[in-house]
Amino acid sequence: MTDARELLRLHDEQVRGTVADRLPDNWAPSWDGPVLRVATPARGIVFGQHLDGVPGDELDALIARAVEFFAAKGLPFEWKTYGHDRPDLPERLEAAGFASAPAETVVVGFAADLVDAGVAPDGVRIRATTAPDDLRRIADLQSEVWGSDWSWLADDLAARIASGPDDIVVLVAEAGATVVSTAWLVVLPGTEFASLWGGSTLFGLRGRGIYRALVAQRARIAVERGIRYLWVDASDDSAPILQRLGLRAVTTTTPWLWTP
Repeated sequence: MTDARELLRLHDEQVRGTVADRLPDNWAPSWDGPVLRVATPARGIVFGQHLDGVPGDELDALIARAVEFFAAKGLPFEWKTYGHDRPDLPERLEAAGFASAPAETVVVGFAADLVDAGVAPDGVRIRATTAPDDLRRIADLQSEVWGSDWSWLADDLAARIASGPDDIVVLVAEAGATVVSTAWLVVLPGTEFASLWGGSTLFGLRGRGIYRALVAQRARIAVERGIRYLWVDASDDSAPILQRLGLRAVTTTTPWLWTP
């Protein structure tokens, strides 16, 4: 069995180490030394993997320049941190005016272990889609589930599909004409990994196995494509389910948020 340390090493090498190589066409990257700043249509994201040897004053300067960069664009952004990165990064971000969002558990495991994770309950159908109307319905569901405006998601998914149609599979689960759950599989080209995103279900239909059925469907697609590992930045709701299904917790990730 591959242990958690080895899975973390693979994640750092193949997932974190390839971010700049697999951005959608409408995401604009900009490097500042070891820090990758990415402007998406809705927000910014900062990735910094190799910061351990950066002196403290230089790290503070990198943080300040990221703030200036996104402030000039009028964009909120997140600095994505990991639990096994340098321990003083969160306090430096907080001192620069960032606020932490809830931590997520990074879980990794073998795609083949999840192909029998679940089946859709009676009356629920799962299908793949690239249709603009469906993408808007997915954004509407995410807005309802999370209680905030996710309307930008429809354009974001459309751009991902346009820039890499073989690298994303979007699924909807429907009960009659109603979208009740959504999820998508994102393939990381040139690696052994794919990731699971968007697994959200309407509150009244949770606990019926729809989430697990969407996990299984994406795992089957991954295996058919020769993908070995699946990775998820999992919420507190999802992490226990995914760990029961066989994924291993390898670290945590916490978004630190800055708002203009």
